[in-house]
Amino acid sequence: MKLAYINPNATVGMTTGIVTAARKALPEAEIFGLTNTSGPVAIQGKADGDAAVPGLLSLLPVARAQGAQAIVIACFDDTGLNEARARAGCPVLGIGQASYVMAQLLGLRFSVITSMAISVPVIEENIREQGFAGICASVRASGLPVLTIDEGAPETIDRIAAEIETARLEDAATCAVLGCAGMAPLQGALAARTSLRLIDGVSASALLAKAIVSGFGP
Repeated sequence: MKLAYINPNATVGMTTGIVTAARKALPEAEIFGLTNTSGPVAIQGKADGDAAVPGLLSLLPVARAQGAQAIVIACFDDTGLNEARARAGCPVLGIGQASYVMAQLLGLRFSVITSMAISVPVIEENIREQGFAGICASVRASGLPVLTIDEGAPETIDRIAAEIETARLEDAATCAVLGCAGMAPLQGALAARTSLRLIDGVSASALLAKAIVSGFGP
C-alpha cells in the first residue's frame, strides 16, 4: 500500500514529523509526504485554510503520479477535503474527520485540543457538518501557535496536557483528540501525562486508509 500525506502549509519540518508519525502507526505501508510550499507557513483559521487550497489541489496529481493509492490531507481543519475528494481519483481522508470517526468507532465522547482560538470555529463547523456533534464534548484552544506546537518544547507539552486534563474534569470527555498535525509527534509524551485515551489524526488516518484500500479498493 502506498499512502501520501499532503501538508497544506509550507513548513517542511512539519511534513517530516507527520510522515514519521504515520510510518510509526502503519510501518508496513509505503508512506511519503508532500508540502504545499505555496501555502501559508501555518494554517490558523479560515483565511489561512482558504489560501492553502489552490496549492493543495495542485499536489493531488503529484501524489497520484508517485503511486498513492490514498491521500491524507494533513491539516486538522480538513483543508480542501471536499474539493480534493472530487478531483483526486482515489480515496482522500482528512486527519480531523479520521479522528472523529475513530472516536465514534471506539464509543468515546471526545474533546478536541487545538492550537489558537481562531481555529475553533472552523473545527466546530466541520464537526457539525460531518455529523459528529453528538459525541463532541468540547473544542478547546491551547493558545499555542501551530509552529510553537511543532517545536514540541517541554512547556508546550505542559500546556497541552493541562488542557486535556481540563477537558476530562470540566467537559466529561472520555478521550482527547489532538487537534493539530504538529501534535502527532507529541502523542507519547502527552499520553504519559493523562488517563484519557488520546486520538491522533495522523495515526487514525493511516489505519483507516489501510482499511479502505485493503478492504474496499479496486
